[in-house]
Amino acid sequence: MPVIESRRVVKSFGSQAVLRGASISIEKGQVVGLLGTNGSGKSTLIKCLLGLLNVNDGDVQLFGEESWNLSASAKSRLGYVPQEAKFYSWMKVRHVVDYWGTFYANWDKAWVNELMDRWEVPREQRIGPLSPGQLQRLALVIALGHRPELLILDEPVASLDPLGRRETLRQLIDLTQDGEHTVLFSTHILSDLERVASHIAILVDGRIACFEELDGLKDRVKRLRLRSSRELPQSFAVPGAMRTSISGCDALIAVAELDESLIESLERTWDAEVKIEDLSLEEIFLELSGPKATSTISDHLVMQGSRKRGETR
Repeated sequence: MPVIESRRVVKSFGSQAVLRGASISIEKGQVVGLLGTNGSGKSTLIKCLLGLLNVNDGDVQLFGEESWNLSASAKSRLGYVPQEAKFYSWMKVRHVVDYWGTFYANWDKAWVNELMDRWEVPREQRIGPLSPGQLQRLALVIALGHRPELLILDEPVASLDPLGRRETLRQLIDLTQDGEHTVLFSTHILSDLERVASHIAILVDGRIACFEELDGLKDRVKRLRLRSSRELPQSFAVPGAMRTSISGCDALIAVAELDESLIESLERTWDAEVKIEDLSLEEIFLELSGPKATSTISDHLVMQGSRKRGETR
């Protein structure tokens, strides 16, 4: 049973559709980075998964239960850090931590104290004067205090300095090494994702346009640098290319699926030298989130699903 499963989720606010059939299935032990441009619906999807928003259509489940009607037992197995953590400004940090601890039978006080020491969360400070980074670290401590099986984070390290981000991500790695814990988190800092994520999900136009292992994604999405012996026409096009730019005898081609036969064809047809270039996760995201790329990715996933069904038969 998947830890998280959403099927064809639709969510609108008035006449504004944000999610338009978002589907994803996350297995136990996966660390999934959720990517999307501003306004793509990442936070809305996360809130729907948690049952904080009710969907207009589709199904959402956590631990096999309907998210909108999660049992107390299911809620005790998950931790959540929102984009903006809010606490009572007049309370001291230690009071907030003690208060949250009363909600969990398996609250690990020694673990919480260790995290507070490691992340320098000031116990005697009132909430009001805390910096955004301190508030975010406090929210992370609270989310991790009961050692949740599922951790959902919405921009969890945006307010932290580079050292704080690295330490937080190291803690996430430690948490998930046993394969028993599942993490879903969104972030705009893609270099962070490359350190910890096992899988990447890309939200485009209200749908999950791409969801696969990070290593597999980096293996298949490449940039081809072509240099021809003659000037390329403006009509130059490559089947399945997500993006193509031409300058004289040179072309840069982003492809969603590296195909050796395509390279051989380009070299032969255009009397050209073709070099294959690896892309960073940030470059891959920019290519895959483009408008032309969406149909290419969808076609790739459909074909991939068809192949898997054929293998099953």
